[in-house]
Amino acid sequence: MGIGVGLILVAAGAILAWAVDVQTTGFNINTIGYILLVVGIIGIILSMVFWSSWAGPGYFTRGDGGTGRRRRVIEEDV
Repeated sequence: MGIGVGLILVAAGAILAWAVDVQTTGFNINTIGYILLVVGIIGIILSMVFWSSWAGPGYFTRGDGGTGRRRRVIEEDV
């Protein structure tokens, strides 16, 4: 689950929890809204934690520009 899906779950949960006023038998719409809110918030937090652990873009690229060759430094005494 990414941040986008988490935001959609939070929005749907907030609508069901606070904006919908329906009396049903068997289940409570407001409780489902709160569950979606919690799941969405946990998904956003986990997504952000794993996103920061990847060390950002460029983490998996090599410092040689992707050529596979390493730079060789030769120092000569003059």
